[in-house]
Amino acid sequence: MNKLDMPTRAKIIHMLVEGPSLRSISRICDVSINTVTKLLIDAGTVTAAYHDQNVRGLKSKRVQCDEIWSFCYAKKANVPTAKKAPEAAGDVWTWTALDADSKLMISWHVGDRTYEDAVWLLEDVQARLNTRIQLTTDGLGSYPPAVAKVFGIDVDYAQLVKLYKSDTPTTPERRYSPAACTGAIKRTVEGRPNEDDISTSYVEQQNLNMRMGMRRFTRLTNAFSKKIENHCHSLALYFFYYNFVRIYKTLKTSPAQAAGVTDKLWEVEDIVALIDARDARRVESRKARARA
Repeated sequence: MNKLDMPTRAKIIHMLVEGPSLRSISRICDVSINTVTKLLIDAGTVTAAYHDQNVRGLKSKRVQCDEIWSFCYAKKANVPTAKKAPEAAGDVWTWTALDADSKLMISWHVGDRTYEDAVWLLEDVQARLNTRIQLTTDGLGSYPPAVAKVFGIDVDYAQLVKLYKSDTPTTPERRYSPAACTGAIKRTVEGRPNEDDISTSYVEQQNLNMRMGMRRFTRLTNAFSKKIENHCHSLALYFFYYNFVRIYKTLKTSPAQAAGVTDKLWEVEDIVALIDARDARRVESRKARARA
């Protein structure tokens, strides 16, 4: 089977985390869209595994959580009339947990916007920490009981509840603009959180970065995810690139370096190397089974 060279695969992966659609990448790199999709799956698989194994034992002090909406195959209202809609079609919520100091994306979760999803995210966050944290979330009602279940009293937890103007959009430009924020209420839920640190600014900025860096999150386009599996692969690749490869300007290093997860700045070629190493292990495993 033909295999793309390292520079071409690195170029495709780099474009996958910088915003173009899969078809745009296939045209620019002169490869089939199936090749781009396969590389996305491979890269998403190995980066998710690396993150799960290595982003642990964190000494985070301030963590911010948020959720961002997207959809798979069709919007929820259109799923009943959609042709051959898969089981996961409809609204998709991506939950994220960000270290406010190192800017490391600690954990993420793809699901609905429910209590069970909040518990999944927070349990994964807790498993990666070895310190007590100050946690800030938005005003979603699922968070307080989920935090109580996962952390109990071993957390300083507050919600930042934003207030929005409730006027009805009457012009085309207002229809596609978010409601104006008129204020915010800081609400202590557990422990003694520092009021100055009650914020979700960094994780909300990450939401914007996600919409800019992954075409499938861009509103009012046809680049939305068609398969939930590829949606998850795209997230895994994007967050790995953000954590390990991209330099955070104010830190002048990558979030993974700032958090002490790695001592080097990774390159896109290192992601390709992870794929090659996995493929080599598979070949050796098949040979070992054949010898047995």
